[in-house]
Amino acid sequence: MALTLYNIKRWYLMLTGQSVLHVHQDLGKCFAVGEVRGYYNNLTEKVTMEPALLESDDLPLLDIGHGEKVHFPVAIFQYGLGAYDLYLLTGEEVYRRKFEQCLRWTVEHQEDSGAWSNFFYIYPDHPYGAMAQGEGASLLLRGHVLTGKADYLQRAQRAIDFMLKPVEEGGTAVYDDHRLTLLEYTHMPAVMNGWVFALFGLYDYVAATGDKEHYAQLLDRTTASLEQTLPQFDRGYWSMYDLDGRIASPFYHRLHIAQMQALHRLTGHPVFDRYAARWQDDTTHVVRRTRAFLLKAWQKIKE
Repeated sequence: MALTLYNIKRWYLMLTGQSVLHVHQDLGKCFAVGEVRGYYNNLTEKVTMEPALLESDDLPLLDIGHGEKVHFPVAIFQYGLGAYDLYLLTGEEVYRRKFEQCLRWTVEHQEDSGAWSNFFYIYPDHPYGAMAQGEGASLLLRGHVLTGKADYLQRAQRAIDFMLKPVEEGGTAVYDDHRLTLLEYTHMPAVMNGWVFALFGLYDYVAATGDKEHYAQLLDRTTASLEQTLPQFDRGYWSMYDLDGRIASPFYHRLHIAQMQALHRLTGHPVFDRYAARWQDDTTHVVRRTRAFLLKAWQKIKE
C-alpha cells in the first residue's frame, strides 16, 4: 500500500476514530444469549456518526479513491445492525425506517446463490467473504424477528449455506479434519474479526431456528476451531489482525477485546474471557502499545 497523502489521511482517521469504518465498537448494549435481539458488538456509532443519512433515503457509501464511491455490503449491514440496536434502545421510528431500508437493499442485492458480492471493487476474482455472509444473515434474521416475514428467514439460510460451502466449491469455509475456519477473504489466511462476525451470523441462525443438528454442530465446530487458533492470533504483547503476520491496529485490537467478551457471554467458555482480559491488559501498558503501533505503521508502509 503506497505511502500517499490519501492513505496517510485514511490511516489518521482510522487511528483517531474519525473514520465511519473504524468507529468505537465495544460490547453490544442489548443482545441476549440464545435469541436474536441486539447485536454483539456496538455498531450504533455507525449511525450516529452520520446523522444526515437518517433524514435521507441514502445509504452509506465507501470511498475507494479517485473520487469514486460504492455501496459496500458490509458497511450497509453494519449500519443496519446499528440502526436496529438504536431502535431497540430508543423506540424511535427513524431508526426502524433506516433498518428497513438496509433490509430492502440487502434483499435486492443478494444473489441467487445466497451471496453478496462484497469485494467486487478490489478483488473481482474473489468477491465473496464469510464476514459479509454472516452479517447479512444477522441483519435478515433481525428483520424476520421484527416483521415475521418468512422470506427474511429463508434468505438468511441461503446466506449461511453459502458461507458454509467449502472454498473449493465457491464458498467461504475451510474444512480441515475436525476444524472449520470461516474466511473473510477466500484467497488469504484467516482474519480474526471477520471469522468472529461470520460466527455471530451462524449463532443467530441457530438461535432463530432452534436447530440442534446440522447448523448447531457446525457452530460448535467453528467455535472450537477459533478457540484452538487463538494462540496464533496472539503476538505475546498484542493481538494479530490475521494469520498472515499482520498485527492489529489499535482499532482492531479493541474490537478483538469486545468480540472475545461477547463470545464469552454467548458460550460461557473461559478461554474467551482470558483473551479479552489479556488483550485489555496490553492496552494499559505503554511499551506494549507503542511496540504494536510502531510495527503496524511499519507493516502499512511496506504494503
